[in-house]
Amino acid sequence: MQTKKEGVADLIPATRTTWLVLSMLVASSHLGATAQNWPTRPIEMIIPYAAGGGVDIVGRAVAGSLSEQFGQSVAVVNRDGAGGTLGFNVLASATPDGYTLGAGPTTPITSSPYLIKGVRYQADSFDYICQVFENVFAIAVEPGSRFNSAKDLFAAATANPGRLNYGHAGHGSIPHLSVENLAEALKLKFQPAPFRGDPPMLAVMLKGDLDFGVPSLASIRGQNFRVLAVFDDERHPTLPDVPTAKELGVATSVPPGYNGIYAPKGLPSQVRKALQDACSKAVQNDTVARAIGNTGQVVRYLTGGQFEARTAADFTFKGELIRRLGLAGQ
Repeated sequence: MQTKKEGVADLIPATRTTWLVLSMLVASSHLGATAQNWPTRPIEMIIPYAAGGGVDIVGRAVAGSLSEQFGQSVAVVNRDGAGGTLGFNVLASATPDGYTLGAGPTTPITSSPYLIKGVRYQADSFDYICQVFENVFAIAVEPGSRFNSAKDLFAAATANPGRLNYGHAGHGSIPHLSVENLAEALKLKFQPAPFRGDPPMLAVMLKGDLDFGVPSLASIRGQNFRVLAVFDDERHPTLPDVPTAKELGVATSVPPGYNGIYAPKGLPSQVRKALQDACSKAVQNDTVARAIGNTGQVVRYLTGGQFEARTAADFTFKGELIRRLGLAGQ
């Protein structure tokens, strides 16, 4: 039986397949070499808030430490707007090559997707490098307030449902969710008053036009406000005599603002490990610790894996809370 003679046309499919495989191998080899040599050029760190705030101050300190460790410039770029979601949208869509990082709180990740239309990311859209510190919020009153303790405040709220007003940093913010969650747990009712951040809220508090406010401890550091309670699992080291919300009867309180370093999802494993190792060293840097201390907070380091798991759990918790409180999509 005569065998068909193989022609050029019969070789084309195999040749195309061979070239495709070779191309993929070359691309994979190039990416591997790039990751092994990383970084070979400056790195950009996106901070999703304006310059000069606590997040910016700490982010710049961490950027400085990373720059020293890698021998490359780590340039801070402030991409503020839409409650931090603008910067995180940019970060989520960046190339995951280690040359674009983000620094800031998890709030735009764990709350904003439930609250703001147009958010193009979820909690699993990022690689988590490490947690650096926590931004703790508190129930505070102005110096001349008639409330000397949280129990005084709650007693007045019980006697006057919906009559006491409080200031917070905006719809769906940690301060807003913290008080509404507390009110639900203790069967109280307050009148919320949103502000564009702590400074304008504190100015109104000092005039006596708010019964209480929920500022970050960083915002009232060195000022004469009376702190009645902190929203954290443990008492804050700078306020050892002030009770936590849990001590006051809130079984599951809203966590503080987790602040850390992020990258777009899909970093090469070598790059991710290098960043996580560098982040671990950065939180031990005196300049970084001092920057965090200047905001009235303390270093609370978590590894990338711990930070990711904690953020995922908080994302689920915030979604359930926001829906239960009827705040979604407003």
